[in-house]
Amino acid sequence: MKYDRWLIPALPEDTIGSLMDAGYPYLVSAVLVSHGVTTAQQAAEALEQERALVHSPFLMKDMDRAVARISRALAEGEIIAVFGDYDVDGITSACLLTDYLRSRGAEVKVHIPRRIEEGYGLGCEAIHALAAEGVSLIVTVDCGITGIEETAYAATLGVDVVITDHHECKDALPEAAAVVNPHRHDCPYPFKHLAGVGVALKLVLALGGSDREDALFARYCTLAAIGTIADVMRMEGENRTIVHCGLDALDHSDFIGLHALLREAGLSGRPITSIQVGFVLAPRINAAGRMGQAELASELLLTDDPGKASALARALCDLNRERQRVEQDIYARAMEQLETLPEDERSALVLSSEDWHQGVVGIVASRLSEKFSCPSFMIHISGGMGKGSCRSYGGFNLFQALEACSDLLIGFGGHELAAGFTIEERNIPAFRKKMNQYVRAHIGKEPPVSSLSIDVEITHPSLVSLSEVAELSRLEPYGSGNSRPLFCLRGAILEGLQRVGQNRHLKVKLQKGHACFEGIFFSVTPEAAGVRVGSRVDAAFYLQVNEFRGASGIQLQLADLRPSPDPSPRESESLALCAAVLRGGGELSAKDAARLLPSREQFVRTWRILEREVGTQTLRECELPLLRRLSAELTGAESFLRTAFCLEIFAERGLLQLLRSDGMLTLRLSADGKKVALEECPYLCALRARLSQ
Repeated sequence: MKYDRWLIPALPEDTIGSLMDAGYPYLVSAVLVSHGVTTAQQAAEALEQERALVHSPFLMKDMDRAVARISRALAEGEIIAVFGDYDVDGITSACLLTDYLRSRGAEVKVHIPRRIEEGYGLGCEAIHALAAEGVSLIVTVDCGITGIEETAYAATLGVDVVITDHHECKDALPEAAAVVNPHRHDCPYPFKHLAGVGVALKLVLALGGSDREDALFARYCTLAAIGTIADVMRMEGENRTIVHCGLDALDHSDFIGLHALLREAGLSGRPITSIQVGFVLAPRINAAGRMGQAELASELLLTDDPGKASALARALCDLNRERQRVEQDIYARAMEQLETLPEDERSALVLSSEDWHQGVVGIVASRLSEKFSCPSFMIHISGGMGKGSCRSYGGFNLFQALEACSDLLIGFGGHELAAGFTIEERNIPAFRKKMNQYVRAHIGKEPPVSSLSIDVEITHPSLVSLSEVAELSRLEPYGSGNSRPLFCLRGAILEGLQRVGQNRHLKVKLQKGHACFEGIFFSVTPEAAGVRVGSRVDAAFYLQVNEFRGASGIQLQLADLRPSPDPSPRESESLALCAAVLRGGGELSAKDAARLLPSREQFVRTWRILEREVGTQTLRECELPLLRRLSAELTGAESFLRTAFCLEIFAERGLLQLLRSDGMLTLRLSADGKKVALEECPYLCALRARLSQ
């Protein structure tokens, strides 16, 4: 079990049924209801896909000034620099704007900072170098909103700056030729959740004019879609339109580098969804920036040479494999550090090391936040200075948290879900303490519990067909605010458990009623899964269509697997019989009394199992899975029933402390070598009396 708690909503079956009556499939109806959709009209609106952006780019504050300054540069033949960021959003933003400006005949220099040498955002050294190359206008994409000093320095060199960004704004803005950011407090633009590439797209549409808007959107929506997905923007409004249209256009995109990367990643000729972009395509582009070679990704997206595109695509995939290796090493070392943290420093995980790769710590922060259900801050230390990357959890606003700790920071930037910061090494302990205090004050003092939010419990597994799973594509594109639906099946029987993929993954077979399912559980061993074949389990999973050798089938992509905490009808009956004995046993039949009565061998075997499993410690587990595990080795009939009854007898005789609370069972042996007469237990006496009647 990967998560301590599953959050499973109780969805109204009648509402799901009404949507099905209106013609919507079972799974789609259930997901819509989980999102608060209750009528057929709301369902139609939720599934409707816009084909064009609805808001004029000139609704953005300073867009007119940005267009005027760039248009002057185009008319006068100025050398323009596009200054981006090294993540996927920044790289796609830079390539989108560069491609457009070059199509207008401009001489454009692309500058994407090297993460380790230059760090994030505008830098004075880079500005100086660009000015020396004759650049008189710098246009930032996905960065620059905090570059007050850098913009002022550019002005001393005679270089104008147009800033386009989407990160949170501080009170003071750079004194630039234009500052285009929907997060400006004085910006009336209706949709605030564009990615950096979305703002860059809006700039291009504004530069091109309304008569070219459709053509420009058709050309650039693929790049905009990739950056929007990768930056985990809210998948609603204009973002939903950008991604929907961009995914549709990916197969016939004009950017040959994208096609080369699709081939190298094994995605050619396959339907591309937001899932493939987020988990296959984007990490390969992102790897270039993380490993300090972002220029490889920008060259790939901008090249018109097929041979060069293929070579660059291979290089990106090689970098991604290296990134994965480095990530695993950092994650393992971070877990070792976590073991040394006191409890009062685990509300926010603040970890640091000189050995960590600065470009990869952000990914590890994401994994830690997901695993431990709290914000995570990973810091690379070099020369007494720390470069940190942090990730949120549960909607916690990182930007506000960093503002509250700004007295300990040299600088910071980002948005509420992901951010970066710079800190002196000597201030890290104080930052850790203050951030933990801030998180406890804003989230709560209870220790974090890893939680898995389920969208839909499948209560009618027989309705889950291949066509039903295929219909889930109507809910695409997925992203923040419209996450890929997570389903669960409770009380299924685990029919099979097999290692696959060089023993790194698990193939599982589940049965619930007459329905059978096959699934894959990535990066999990049988030991880590904690379940056994034949046991009653709950499974949480994504549903997908798996194509293999020309055949299509349903596959569950498991997110978690746990022993079911809910009783089967047989288990409920067994627990009821035990409860009847504790009440005196008057209502038991002779047949039930015979079923309950353990043999001497079963008493002995149960006690030995307890000695091994509990020993001198206190054992606390979910009651039903624990009873199933303890009874699994018991021979003879009614093993579950008699195990439960043996525990009650041992507790009554003073051999065992037994406590039930919130579905949990706590056991502690208290025999201390003493011998007791089990046969004198009143529960056993009541059973014998019932049998003798």
